[in-house]
This record gives sequence, structure tokens and C-alpha cells, in this order.
Amino acid sequence: MRQGKVKTTQALVVGKSGNRSIKVAVDYIYRHPKYGKILRRQTKLIVHDERNEAGVGDMIEIAECRPYSRTKSWRFVKVMKKAEQEQPRQ
Repeated sequence: MRQGKVKTTQALVVGKSGNRSIKVAVDYIYRHPKYGKILRRQTKLIVHDERNEAGVGDMIEIAECRPYSRTKSWRFVKVMKKAEQEQPRQ
């Protein structure tokens, strides 16, 4: 059996929901089919994070995989850029 190339993309973590699950936003741009205007859209996906490595605000790489649940069919690969942590005020 031949296996194809795994689809990967970069996304921004927008929320943590329970153990081993994160919510990410994938941004994309496209041209309107009739008017030609460039539009920005985003899709929110639920991602499986086995070791709970990603935090809110991180830029991560995700890969498509088998379905883990009804809504989860992407998995966390690696952190591309950690979120900037705010300094506590004194």
C-alpha cells in the first residue's frame, strides 16, 4: 500500500480545551470569484496535542491525520514560535 504526502500547515493557537486538545485558527486569503477582491478568512480547527506542549498564542505546525474524535482530525507537530509572555506588574 502506497502512502501519500502528509498535509501540513501553520496555525495560531487560540484556546486550550481540556487535556490533549487545542483550538487553532488557520488564516488564508483568496480572490473573490466574481469581483476579484482579495479576502481574508480563517478556519478554526481542533488539534490533538499528545504532550500538552502548545500554549495560547503560539504559532505551531499541524498535520492532517486519522480522526481522533468527531471534530479532531489534525495533530500537533511542533512549535514554530512561542507566544510573548507579559511581565507581571509590580
